[in-house]
Amino acid sequence: MTTPSSPNFCHLHVHSEFSLLDGLSRIGDMTRRAADAGMKSLAITDHGAMYGAIEFYQACGRAGIKPIVGVETYVAPRSHTDKEAKVDAKP
Repeated sequence: MTTPSSPNFCHLHVHSEFSLLDGLSRIGDMTRRAADAGMKSLAITDHGAMYGAIEFYQACGRAGIKPIVGVETYVAPRSHTDKEAKVDAKP
């Protein structure tokens, strides 16, 4: 079993300063802290954007940890402009 204290543990839901309206953590600080904790990898899953992916990838390389790049998105079943309560309430 992998726990947060294990070097094999990796948070897969992480927002950085590039996460739209949701991020606070700076990429350099995150990667250094993960490396200092002995973590072998770190993920980034910002909301609706991948602006920080290259900076994150490079920072992980400098810290000697494996980068896992992702994004958290939302999908509209029809169109992002269509909003009908009864139709769009059940994603």
